[in-house]
Amino acid sequence: MTKRRKLLLALGLVPFSSPIAAFAQSPGKVARVGFFYFASRQSALDSGRYQSFLQGMRELGYVEGKTFVVISRFGEGKTDALAGLAADLIKESPNVIVATGTPVYHVLQKSTKTIPIVITVSPDPVGDGLAASFARPGGNFTGLTNFQPELNPKQVELLTASVSKVSRLAVLSHPANSTHPEQLKLIEATAHKIGIQVLSTQGGTPDDIVRSFEAMARDGAQALLILGDGFFLQQIKQLGELALKFRLPSIALNLEYLEAGGLMTYGPNITDNFRRAAVYVDKILKGAKPGDLPIERPTTFELGINMKTAKALGVTIPKELLLRAEKVIE
Repeated sequence: MTKRRKLLLALGLVPFSSPIAAFAQSPGKVARVGFFYFASRQSALDSGRYQSFLQGMRELGYVEGKTFVVISRFGEGKTDALAGLAADLIKESPNVIVATGTPVYHVLQKSTKTIPIVITVSPDPVGDGLAASFARPGGNFTGLTNFQPELNPKQVELLTASVSKVSRLAVLSHPANSTHPEQLKLIEATAHKIGIQVLSTQGGTPDDIVRSFEAMARDGAQALLILGDGFFLQQIKQLGELALKFRLPSIALNLEYLEAGGLMTYGPNITDNFRRAAVYVDKILKGAKPGDLPIERPTTFELGINMKTAKALGVTIPKELLLRAEKVIE
């Protein structure tokens, strides 16, 4: 393989391909796998999610160049571009689509009832109308979730255990993420029990995020909880920098937030979800119906703490939390 082709493959500018021992539905034919990601190509690469999916395929016996190609589309975090991207992807006749992002799911739901869709992250695919149940989705959607009902309350608990005397907690959500209102309700209920006022803010663009932080400062927010969203992962560096600039102790879902300067993270290993998504793709390519494949829920959650940020913000992290943390940045 030439150096130029290796570079193009790494950037996703040409289709990735991989063979499998046997493509049950159509022996000898190349399986076409769509990869539809709400955020940018760069964020998919930087987070390792794209590579994790390809690793999962390799672990199942797929080898580049014979019976497997990936057709990628990236939404760049712009909801108004998704319908066109979905139509363009469907024209490529994929056998299955690996999808990421609630706005992407909704567009695909309207665009096709026949192409199998493997979701990689979704707080509530049943409540969001993508599946009839977790055990038996029933339609053309299946895959993995990144949420359990206790996740948001636990994030509030961890943040308030580290930041003393919090009376106002800001929550940053994305206006196009239909799962965020329910998560906000869980947070408000938890905060109300311990006498904390929740300040709800939204960020659908980089400029919106800046304005949200300015509003948090005006309203006297003392801590911040960032809800999980593909666009927020794309803007993870901006979020980390703004949290430090406005001196807001914060917690987010994605472990990548620690590297960006965030104080804490708590959630499942989402990057590994992409590796696991390959298992669903493999089953579907071998003839399984997505509606018969149970949706997988997370069973473990990882705590991450950035001690550099804690020191910069004057936050004292309890020793018991440090002992529990899977990742600590010193």
